[in-house]
Amino acid sequence: MALKIGIVGMGSIGNTHASVYKQDDLAELVAVCDVKRDRADEAAAKHGAEAFYSLREMLSAHPELDIVDVTTSGYENGSWHYEPAMEALSAGKHVLVEKPISNDVREAREMVRYAAEKGVYLGCNLNHYFTQPAQRAMELLHEGKVGEPVYILHKMGFNGGECGYKGPGSARWHRPYSHLKAFLAHPFSVMRYFGGDITHVQAFLNKPGVRKTADDLMYSINSVHVRFENGSTGYLLSQRGDAMFGLGGWWSFEMAGTRGTFVIENCVEKLSYWDATHPTSTMASPEPNEVLDTGVKEFGATFPVRLHAFLEDVTNNVPREFLRASGRDALATLEYTFAVIRSFEEGGTLVRPEPLPNIHGDIMGPL
Repeated sequence: MALKIGIVGMGSIGNTHASVYKQDDLAELVAVCDVKRDRADEAAAKHGAEAFYSLREMLSAHPELDIVDVTTSGYENGSWHYEPAMEALSAGKHVLVEKPISNDVREAREMVRYAAEKGVYLGCNLNHYFTQPAQRAMELLHEGKVGEPVYILHKMGFNGGECGYKGPGSARWHRPYSHLKAFLAHPFSVMRYFGGDITHVQAFLNKPGVRKTADDLMYSINSVHVRFENGSTGYLLSQRGDAMFGLGGWWSFEMAGTRGTFVIENCVEKLSYWDATHPTSTMASPEPNEVLDTGVKEFGATFPVRLHAFLEDVTNNVPREFLRASGRDALATLEYTFAVIRSFEEGGTLVRPEPLPNIHGDIMGPL
């Protein structure tokens, strides 16, 4: 039986989610909601759902809803997530929230805690590893073809340069850490997916001269060095249109181990694997032993895969600790983000992120 869904926040992402649900046999889009009445009305007409202008009205009219999908935005793309998510959780609904889970780590901790208390699912749209290259990469890990982890290098952001700079933008973006809070959820989620929990963070932030001249507050260049719980190290570089990325495109992920290395290019497009036990040519410049070129070019292809995974997990009533891209996973990315901010503000000191709640919801975490 299809899960009944209501969406809160009918901007571009909300409409993207709605279009995906309309094509998924596990979903029945019942209602859409937005405080801007024209947005709600237009989305309702487009997707064949009922329009509401407050979540309270939607929940009252449709107590049978299984899932509330929160696609609101706000400051740093996350400040309008907490209230609707908590209201839906309070009503006993499963919740999927857009990334970042919040722009305030205290709110994120409370959302995760409360979902565990209510015994419902809290997921987040961390969709960058719901791709064919990521699936094959995880298979390589499970097959032992990477071996003992050595390092991870991740590059993710936006192509651009000083000629394309258009100023600080709206008040929601004209803030020091807006790029970090809005965007680092994605790269940190991918690094953690493949590398495990991060235990140490050191960060240096900057912005180019064109932003400084414009009195732009945003630290748009983020350089982050991390240590994983398994002892390996990693590096993340993210920038918001301050330069052009070179090889690998706007999204490049490389993980190396003692038995092999894989690289994913542009998230959805390509995976290459080098087998350290059977190199194909000289060790100085080996050719990849395996190449997966998906033919997929559009990042939007991740949305149907990720949303279907949430529907599938809820339908199958999986144990909450096995929920893919869970609220706890999203909280981890925000803990790392706030560790980045602390490291930068303390002059690049080494920071240990706050511990996560254990998988059974104990907010104190393991001793």
